[in-house]
Amino acid sequence: MKFLTFEHDGKTSFGAVTGDGTGIVDLGARMSDTPGFLELLRAGGLDKAKDMAAGQSGDVALSDIEYRRPVLYPEKIICVGINYANRSEEYADRPKLTYPNIFMRTPGSLVGHGQPIQRPPESDKFDYEGEIAIVIGKAGRRIPEDRMEEHVAGLTCLQEGTLRDWLRHGTVNVTQGKNFEKSGSVGPWVVTADEFKDYDDLQVTTRVNGEVRQNDTTANLTFPFRYLVHYISTWTELKPGDIISTGTPTGAGVAMDPPVFLKPGDVVEVEATGVGTLSNPVIDEPR
Repeated sequence: MKFLTFEHDGKTSFGAVTGDGTGIVDLGARMSDTPGFLELLRAGGLDKAKDMAAGQSGDVALSDIEYRRPVLYPEKIICVGINYANRSEEYADRPKLTYPNIFMRTPGSLVGHGQPIQRPPESDKFDYEGEIAIVIGKAGRRIPEDRMEEHVAGLTCLQEGTLRDWLRHGTVNVTQGKNFEKSGSVGPWVVTADEFKDYDDLQVTTRVNGEVRQNDTTANLTFPFRYLVHYISTWTELKPGDIISTGTPTGAGVAMDPPVFLKPGDVVEVEATGVGTLSNPVIDEPR
């Protein structure tokens, strides 16, 4: 089932997409004690919400809403760098990875499906990175790899908008280049874990203006989903609503010859097996 956060008639709510894909069962209106999807996950109410939405007709047409981040304010957005084996070719000077590269993003650095991503005035080296992201449904620490499924609520798409020159401002971190306001996106929704047979061969494709730029499968991850959940939960407690963005394939604009960066008027799409397509236009940040 697909769960999303949306705005309609000036009100923010959350709900589930109907079986025919045309409407939304407004769970925010039906669950008055649950203000949002994050609170639903924290309360362990996902199965209850699925039962409530099953077979219902839509309260709102999908075409009439504005998408917001599916999890509006997760406690943590944890991102994994250089995780597809082929992507090492873009970083020929890097040693073989023993452990994942980890960095964090803020909620404010991401927008929802259909919302503009913004190129800031400080840089014209605005790049894309399409990824599959895990949404945590159950808290855990030191989660064994063979128990990962117990802790996953579902999957979503994430577009890691990146300012390439700002990545280099720090000698050992990339925080600045990954966290400009509204530079990336996430969504359109969270597809629940029961919709996936496994996580070991999911395709992720990034298109810019309809042209395929990135295309790979999670079979080629250096650190698979199971390991990432285990490794990350070793040093921090994963909590409901937390997001783990699992890495981007080769094909970013910076690696093209010559480099090709995003500009206003471009449209970036990230499509993932079983999830759907996250799409965002590019604009210059209003000043």
